[in-house]
Amino acid sequence: MKLAADANVLLAAVLGGRSRLILASPRVEQVFTAEPVLAEVREYTTVLARKKRLPEDLLLLAVTSLPVTIVEPAEYAGSVAEARRRIGRRDPDDVPILALALEFDIPVWSNDKDFQEASIPWFTTEDLLRKLGLLR
Repeated sequence: MKLAADANVLLAAVLGGRSRLILASPRVEQVFTAEPVLAEVREYTTVLARKKRLPEDLLLLAVTSLPVTIVEPAEYAGSVAEARRRIGRRDPDDVPILALALEFDIPVWSNDKDFQEASIPWFTTEDLLRKLGLLR
């Protein structure tokens, strides 16, 4: 299974959430994310480090250690207009990850309910944990 990961699931993995179980699953062949999404993860990691009084350098190291393939905007540029049409009004920040998913023909992995309206296969972390048999 290949997935296009949104910022919220990657942030959860950095903070030790259940997303890390999915990233480590042998049934997940590859996880992609858009470069702007990773930039958002870095930005929020810095904010969360201060808020939770965690070492910022260690959290940023965790971000760089995520087992994800970073995709540059040029690689999904052909699907940006369609992604913008589907989700741009609702949340413009979701356009890059939706465009990547459309371009690569893979499902989105996000806990953001905006993707329900995007007419694309979409999984929450809970959905994937069930699908992969990782819930106990």
